[in-house]
Amino acid sequence: MTTTAKAKPVEKVEMDEIRRIIERAKAHLSEEEHRKLTAAIETLAFLTSEIEDKRTTIRRLRKLLFGSTSEKIRDVLDEDASEGSEDPVASPDPESGPPEEGGDGEWKPQDQTADPGDGSPAEVGKAKRPGHGRNGADEYVGARQIDVPHESLKPGDPCPVPNCEGRVYRLADPAVLVRIVGGPPISGAVWRLERLRCGLCLTVFTAKAPDGVGEEKYDATAVSMMVILRYGTGFPLNRLDVLQANLGVPLPASTQWDIAAEHVAIFLPVFLELIRQAAQGQILYNDDTTMKILELMKAARERAQLEEESDRTGMFTSGIVAEKEGIRIALFFTGWKHAGENLATVLAEREAGLQAPIQMCDALARNVPKEFETILSNCMSHARRQVVDVVADFPEECRFVLETLAEVFKNDATARKEGMSPQERLELHRRESLPLMAKLRLWTWREIKERRIEPNSGLGKAIRYMRNHWRKLVRFLYVAGAPLSNNLCERILKKAIIHRKNSLFYKTRNGARVGDIYMSLIATCQLAGVNPFDYLTELQRHADRVRANPGEWLPWNYKATLAAIAEAAAG
Repeated sequence: MTTTAKAKPVEKVEMDEIRRIIERAKAHLSEEEHRKLTAAIETLAFLTSEIEDKRTTIRRLRKLLFGSTSEKIRDVLDEDASEGSEDPVASPDPESGPPEEGGDGEWKPQDQTADPGDGSPAEVGKAKRPGHGRNGADEYVGARQIDVPHESLKPGDPCPVPNCEGRVYRLADPAVLVRIVGGPPISGAVWRLERLRCGLCLTVFTAKAPDGVGEEKYDATAVSMMVILRYGTGFPLNRLDVLQANLGVPLPASTQWDIAAEHVAIFLPVFLELIRQAAQGQILYNDDTTMKILELMKAARERAQLEEESDRTGMFTSGIVAEKEGIRIALFFTGWKHAGENLATVLAEREAGLQAPIQMCDALARNVPKEFETILSNCMSHARRQVVDVVADFPEECRFVLETLAEVFKNDATARKEGMSPQERLELHRRESLPLMAKLRLWTWREIKERRIEPNSGLGKAIRYMRNHWRKLVRFLYVAGAPLSNNLCERILKKAIIHRKNSLFYKTRNGARVGDIYMSLIATCQLAGVNPFDYLTELQRHADRVRANPGEWLPWNYKATLAAIAEAAAG
């Protein structure tokens, strides 16, 4: 038997009456308690009025209470974007999840002509939505590829169909079966070598291990997998410890750390070479996120106890992405230093005589290296995000800003899609985006000058941010190659954020250094479209060559080095 709770009667009380009650109670409350009570009552009154408004939807209430999870125009304005304009997928704050579209954190138009999923009538004419999860057989490049010949026919044989005088031939595209199997992330094998003993002289004869078994307990592939799980996907050591034990292949957390720390010396020369290469880049993106290192936190507490002053209270992981002649390099640095100081460390390796690089970051002063000159550009997505945050209070004003910027992002996407050179892209933006940004600039001036917007309101602050940093925000209109946003760096920084959310902290400065080296190599591989598992494995197998000439063992050229070694061995 079920019972239904009776709805409680709602008593209608005027807000003025509630305010008078609060004022009478003020004598018995502290100033802070009075402020909190007033804020709570006003919030309740606001939500009540919204609920009573028949136009208010659950979606609007959810957005009022929790904010929007997306920055797309059709989401923040509760409707589809205007026809003819495209919505820039501005990378969300790096603390949030990955962008919904686009493989590199930048805006990419939806493919409206994708093939239907399975050819069924329900799918015909329907575009695949991004992230549909269906992968073709060609996507499984890491799986074993097994060719299966026909059991009874070969090319040139007579056709087995009765009364047919034709002959069969091989089709270019074979039928494909994909079978996915499970197992421990890191598997192993136990070789039991037979032993025989002479009954007279007692000599023991042990069987030889098969070729390829090796002498090391932990193969290079096992090391690569541990490193990728830990620093590529944020999988904590203890979690992998439990998983491996449950699957019958024990791998203690302490052993994982010992192996990662021991092998980092193999990868250090490549990391240092990546820093040197990044320093020569034409475009440098940088940003940082908070991080905890227990060793540094302990040192800070000890200084505080001794009443020693320190200008360092925060700890960061800085992400730096360098673009050099079509190559992208990702670097991570964790410690007291912020993004600007870590960028200065990189630029210290820059060759003399090179033109100042273009730097893309947000408008925080700590992102700028004080010792080196850069062509500073600021992120348009950050400026746009401040408008998105107040769209519920200023929908029409925000619509104008968002739709104007959508056209600018659309122009940038067109340049990227058509493979334009930096100069061609600049000319496109000068032709198409400059009038839009001039119109937006004039609009911001009028909104403030004519007092259409309260300067201290949310939108007023967003407009003031754009006006204060306007020249750096529109650098893409005047400098060939200047990026429009810092989305690329923010996307790379998610590796450090995922690590922090799963493992919470680094224990020591050495642990942070080890993490920075591995994250830098893995992220650079992903930017280069290289399999990081194969790359890390080959570096270990050729450790002596890597140490002698790390410049030949970078993610984008190591395969050519391997081919040259194989050719020399064959010749």
